[in-house]
Amino acid sequence: MTQSIELRRDPAVQYLLRIADTTLILAQRLGEWCGHAPILEEDIALTNMALDLVGQSRALLTRAGELEGRGHDEDQLAFLRDERDYFNLTLVELPRGDFAFTVLRNLFVAGWARLLWERLCDSGDIEVAAIAGKAVKEVRYHQQHAIDWVVRLADGTDESRHRIEAALAQAWRYTPELFESDAVDEHARQAGLGPRRADLREPWLAEMAAVFAEAGLALPATGGYTSTGSRGVHSEHMGYLLAEMQYLQRAYPGGAW
Repeated sequence: MTQSIELRRDPAVQYLLRIADTTLILAQRLGEWCGHAPILEEDIALTNMALDLVGQSRALLTRAGELEGRGHDEDQLAFLRDERDYFNLTLVELPRGDFAFTVLRNLFVAGWARLLWERLCDSGDIEVAAIAGKAVKEVRYHQQHAIDWVVRLADGTDESRHRIEAALAQAWRYTPELFESDAVDEHARQAGLGPRRADLREPWLAEMAAVFAEAGLALPATGGYTSTGSRGVHSEHMGYLLAEMQYLQRAYPGGAW
C-alpha cells in the first residue's frame, strides 16, 4: 500500500488546492451519474462536465505542485494525500443525491466558480491566469445548464417541485463556506494570486436571487452553521469517497496506462 505524501502547508499552495480539490471532488460526484442519469443526453452532459472539472483540477494541481517545491505531480496530489490535506468545499463531497440535488449543487458551485475564474483571469501568476481563461468558458456552460434545469424542475410537476425544494433545504446550509475568507484568502489577495472568497458573496447572491425569482423559489435565510471542508475538516462522507477514489494508486503504486 502506497504511503501518503507529506504536504507543505504554504498559503499559496493551499489557495490553489482549495479550488483544485473542489473541482476534483465534484467531478467524482458527477461521474457517479454515468449510466444513471434520467435521460441519455443528461448522462453524457454530466459526464462531460465532470471531465471539464478534472481538467481544471489537473492544471491547478500541477501548478500547486510546482509552487510547493517538493516534486509532487498531479497524480500524487490527487490520490496520495490524507483526508485532512484535502481542502474542497464540503458541499461538493456530499453524496450524489437525486437529479434535483445534483443540478442545484451544480448551480451553486458553477455560479461561485464562474465568479472566481473571472477574477483569476487577472491573477499575478500567469499560469493560473491561463488556466482561468480556459476554465471560465467551460463553467459558463455548466452554470447555464444548471439554471435551465432548476427552473424547469421548479416549474414542472408537483413531484419535481417537491424534489427541488427538498434539495434546496439540504444544500443551502453549506453555502456560507463558499464565502468564508481566512488568512489563506488574505495572503492570496495581497500577493495578487486571486480574490478572497468573501469578495464573491454579493454578486453570487444577486445571481441566485435572479434564478430563484425565475423559478418561483424563495431565497432561504442564511443560518449560523459554516462547514469546514476548505480547512481540511470534512463530513463523514469524504472518507468513503477517498477510499474509492484512491484505491488504485494506493494498491498499485505508480500505476499507469
